[in-house]
Amino acid sequence: MVRNRNLAKAISDAGWGMFTNFLAYKLEDKGGVLVEIDRWFPSSKLCSNCYNQVSELPLDVREWTCPHCKTHHDRDGNAATNIRAEGIRMLQVDGTSISADGGEVRPKGGRKSVLWHCPLKSETA
Repeated sequence: MVRNRNLAKAISDAGWGMFTNFLAYKLEDKGGVLVEIDRWFPSSKLCSNCYNQVSELPLDVREWTCPHCKTHHDRDGNAATNIRAEGIRMLQVDGTSISADGGEVRPKGGRKSVLWHCPLKSETA
């Protein structure tokens, strides 16, 4: 990026803002809704099994066990589960019907090949 930290942060923020605008536009076009959870939501510290919140969880800790229900968690997987659950909860509070199952993330027929076909000499003669 750039050497000026303030400018780098502004560029990063603008990039993220543009990404969320594009995402919201695409979702709206498909009939979906973009749900943004609170920046300070404790997604990593919250046990996705019993909802117990640990007080501290340093960034270098990648796996942890809940002291309450003894469930072992991968930090990122647990955070993803909690973020999804919080988004669904927020939609239900708003009274929006939900279908957060991934839907049609990829086309049904798979991805089309973009390889160029080069005919052999025997095919052209």
